[in-house]
Amino acid sequence: MTAPLLIIAAGGTGGHMFPAQALAEAMLKKGWRVRLSTDARGVRYTGGFPEAVALSVVGSATFARGGIAAKLLAPFRILGGIAAAKWRMLRERPTVVVGFGGYPAIPAMTAAWALRIPRMIHEQNGVLGRVNQVFAKRVNIVACGTWPTELPSGVEGVHTGNPVRAAILEREGAPYIPPGDYPMSILVMGGSQGARILSDIVPPAIAALPEHMRRNIRVSHQARTEDLARVADFYASELITADVQTFFTDVPQRMAEAQLVIARSGASTVADVSIIGRPAIWVPLAIAIRDEQTANARQLANAGAAILIPESKFQVSVLTDQIETVLSDERGAMKMAQAALRCGVPDATDRLVQLVENLAEGRSN
Repeated sequence: MTAPLLIIAAGGTGGHMFPAQALAEAMLKKGWRVRLSTDARGVRYTGGFPEAVALSVVGSATFARGGIAAKLLAPFRILGGIAAAKWRMLRERPTVVVGFGGYPAIPAMTAAWALRIPRMIHEQNGVLGRVNQVFAKRVNIVACGTWPTELPSGVEGVHTGNPVRAAILEREGAPYIPPGDYPMSILVMGGSQGARILSDIVPPAIAALPEHMRRNIRVSHQARTEDLARVADFYASELITADVQTFFTDVPQRMAEAQLVIARSGASTVADVSIIGRPAIWVPLAIAIRDEQTANARQLANAGAAILIPESKFQVSVLTDQIETVLSDERGAMKMAQAALRCGVPDATDRLVQLVENLAEGRSN
């Protein structure tokens, strides 16, 4: 008997691909066959997928980028991708199709809808992305990584949480050392977009802390390449111990050791912080079209686990006050860490697996 086939449709960014990879790994262990449907751009993010995952590269496009010619060609590329995906599905007869957003998911999700194959989408952010918004009313299940998620009228979501890396899960609920009169770590992370404001505001905000607190601070600061030297030089000039890099390969360890995280509120970062359980100051990306980063941070902020500072109010004096508030209150910081843990969903991948199996068995919840 042939093993059931799961087609995963994803692409665009690592944010779409990571939960897709987590589901792929789990379904392979369950004995399923797995095929990833993406486009040429999405292939760049497939390095972490197991070799057992088959790969389909289909044509797709976005209307949001490129010149007039690219926009005129977009519908033809999408239609070609849909035709190719439909033809493959007719031959392979997938059991379930799951979309994780991004325009490379359009062909496979459209083909699954046209062929009435059991299907669902997973949305990482607290607001549906453009592609998931299109398919929300055309799938059997809408799985939500962030809770609550803003959904179209008449659509009910299932809270699954966002899958996190194994290295994060290994540090689930790692003991939190509350702030005190000893070395304290602050982890500063900006996403691929808009990290510059963190490099502009965070260093002087830390420098402005009271001396008795400042002398204990150790900073891990992720900065853009063009900001690296000036950020490192500033910390050095202020005699603040800081490790400034463009990319940290050991984020789980640094997060586990931190007394405070200051970061953009991308869905995966929020999930990581809630699994390990750390106080956070979130600075949502202001240029995000749907303001999804504010939605991502809302649950932790409402739970008392984090402080949310809109970019419009993200100033040196404001940040200094908030850092001092967290690091001067041992019990308060501990409560924030515990509240973050309560928001975490360490079994997010298992929940997604269960939904796939329900669909395969003809159940939609």
